[in-house]
Amino acid sequence: MKGDFRFGKRHGAFLFTALLLAAIPFMGEPFYVRLASRILIYGLCALSLDLILGYGGMVSLGHAAFLGVGAYTTGILFHNGVQSVWIVWPAAVGMSGAAALVIGAISLRTAGVYFIMITLAFAQMIFYFCAGLEAYGGDDGMAMWSRNTFGGGLDLDSPVRLYYIILGALVVAFYLSRRLVDSRFGRVIRGIRENEGRMRSIGYPTFQYKLVCFVISGAAAGFAGVLLANLNGYISPALIHWTRSGEILVMVILGGMGTLIGPILGAACLLLAEEILSGFTQHWMIFLGPLLILVVLFGRGGLVGLATRGRYRG
Repeated sequence: MKGDFRFGKRHGAFLFTALLLAAIPFMGEPFYVRLASRILIYGLCALSLDLILGYGGMVSLGHAAFLGVGAYTTGILFHNGVQSVWIVWPAAVGMSGAAALVIGAISLRTAGVYFIMITLAFAQMIFYFCAGLEAYGGDDGMAMWSRNTFGGGLDLDSPVRLYYIILGALVVAFYLSRRLVDSRFGRVIRGIRENEGRMRSIGYPTFQYKLVCFVISGAAAGFAGVLLANLNGYISPALIHWTRSGEILVMVILGGMGTLIGPILGAACLLLAEEILSGFTQHWMIFLGPLLILVVLFGRGGLVGLATRGRYRG
């Protein structure tokens, strides 16, 4: 009975949250719709990082590279007259996945601080490459004066329509991620995180498993970049800078690694804190910094761990 109660309580909380998010456009305030859209997009990106960080133990400091590749692919295709969702979105996800394949094939041959530094180096290489694309704005970035279209007169110019697509994308990504981590593949990835040598000794090709997980994570982050490009109507190299990767990493740690729901909560907490505190001072990180330190010191499971007293397991 106690287990059933916890099951019902957890799913009741998810249902309540979903209904609350679905009701945001009915508030009649465009600002809230845009803010919620941004939170959901970064929640999706943080969720993708949690797959390799929380479950695979791969600490990447270059995850924003895949976000940027997805966004830049969207912008470049737009400037070449391609706006169809059916072409742009698969192309952007494919490019992000391909970038993750190349980066992962090299960086996953290392571990620890070397892995962190190689992912950071690759991200900075992509950052400078995009900053050097003078035909697409260089350092200044490039604008998209309209959003992608599904065809048949159905486009994403309506902020409410785009919001519901972003919300639906996050729900689907969460569901697929849950299925993935609960599958045999997910159990192997967690086993590799705990003891890679043991998993290799019993016959698992650990490198291939980690690479597949890395590519899935990069492709998902690329899709977040597609949505962000459509939301902002603007793409710049700042999306790929190492500080953006650091922000996404903070979202995962703040919310709770290895929980799936935690990174989404972390994204919401960080972006809401930025929105509120920046209204009082441009040095808002001075106030947010101590909060992050307290969470790391006293809530090792992040916000999810604090809320459930460590009982929640992703």
